[in-house]
Amino acid sequence: MNPQKIPVTVLTGYLGAGKTTLLNRILTEDHGQRYAVIVNEFGEIGIDNDLIVDADEEVFEMNNGCICCTVRGDLIRIIEGLMKRRNRFDAIIIETTGLADPAPVAQTFFVDDDVAARSRLDAIVTLVDAKHVLARLEDSHEAEEQIAFADVLLLNKTDLVNAQELEEVRQRIRGINNQARLYETVNAQVPLAEILGQGAFDLDRILEIEPDFLGEDDHEHDDAITSVSVSGAGAVDPKLFLPWLQNLVAEQGQDILRLKGILAFPNEPRRYVVQGVHMLVSGDLQDREWRADEPRNSRLVFIGRNLDQEALTTSFATCMA
Repeated sequence: MNPQKIPVTVLTGYLGAGKTTLLNRILTEDHGQRYAVIVNEFGEIGIDNDLIVDADEEVFEMNNGCICCTVRGDLIRIIEGLMKRRNRFDAIIIETTGLADPAPVAQTFFVDDDVAARSRLDAIVTLVDAKHVLARLEDSHEAEEQIAFADVLLLNKTDLVNAQELEEVRQRIRGINNQARLYETVNAQVPLAEILGQGAFDLDRILEIEPDFLGEDDHEHDDAITSVSVSGAGAVDPKLFLPWLQNLVAEQGQDILRLKGILAFPNEPRRYVVQGVHMLVSGDLQDREWRADEPRNSRLVFIGRNLDQEALTTSFATCMA
């Protein structure tokens, strides 16, 4: 994790899931952090004008030290504009109303060299409306993608369902994404430190979780989106692994929503970290070295459609050093 790069959290979730409530908290609570929040339409958040200290075109300064700005055009242009005020904030939060699919926002951080050099994706946080999510999943492709993409899930409005309904929602969400950290909330009340600045996209956490599917409870939904993990004891040969990954993404990138991995290379003390969104993949050797007490194993997690666990496991095994 490069401390000089600004951490960016992408906040997504279906209409009515509670994003505005959460953003209001971020922009008004006394949490001691200075966030720059990028929203599609500032007016929709309905923040009282007396909480705004200073407004300059698209940028509003809040009296808790946060900044809020509206995206009317190009996200990249907004981020570059914020970089000119780099000393005024600690992290960026992007709210994705109307951009129901988080992929294009996440991809900004891979595609634009300037943005990638100065910021890093910290986490995709998805809010889920416990009361309506099951209906949304029946009629909306985006609702499913938002859950699949998440590093952190806030299952919100849990006060509006009974225990049995809540369990059903839990199972369904876990069927789509069993990698993300899941918080159950009312009014999006979760300590902000738990969801912001967590480095969730940095994989360390996530890769400690082996996908454990819902086992015997194979419910009738043929959920198209699943997560698959492949791992090997020891190092991979980069001369085999990198072309393998390139080919895989070229062939199956449309179906791979997210991929993340931590790999060991022979005679290399640092960990190689790779992550991708659809066809776009970036990987590099991290600052952090393998710890002495840490097994130097290589593993990848894929979240997507039509993933063949057996084929991935077999082909990944051919990359081992």
